[in-house]
Amino acid sequence: MLSMSIDSVFVHKMWVEHELSKMVASGVPFPMLSDTGGKVGKAYGVFDEDAGVDTRGRFIIDPDGVVQGFEVLTPPVGRNVLETFRQVQAFQLVRETKGAEATPSGWQPGKVTLKPGPDLVGKVWEVWKTGMAFD
Repeated sequence: MLSMSIDSVFVHKMWVEHELSKMVASGVPFPMLSDTGGKVGKAYGVFDEDAGVDTRGRFIIDPDGVVQGFEVLTPPVGRNVLETFRQVQAFQLVRETKGAEATPSGWQPGKVTLKPGPDLVGKVWEVWKTGMAFD
């Protein structure tokens, strides 16, 4: 997992030392990269030319370089890093099982998964009825 913005590494350092360290004792658990000039942001369609900044975007890219999921938010709306971790774990499980298992909304590691196929059609509610989706 990586974090990236158009800010310089010096701005990242100041943000971590003077802001983030007061909110999260352990700091950022992944590298923060600088996209000065917005080259990466432009490639992913999140660079705002007029403002000269990247719109807040999150991209989940698999080991083959394929974008599996993305979310783009306007600057006033914060992101949820724990949700990102959850989704990465869900994508990893689906990849490991070669699609034999699917993760329903709210799935957490270790919880019940769905087995895609004709037998599931019309029966998803039975799995949800057990309360597995939002335990």
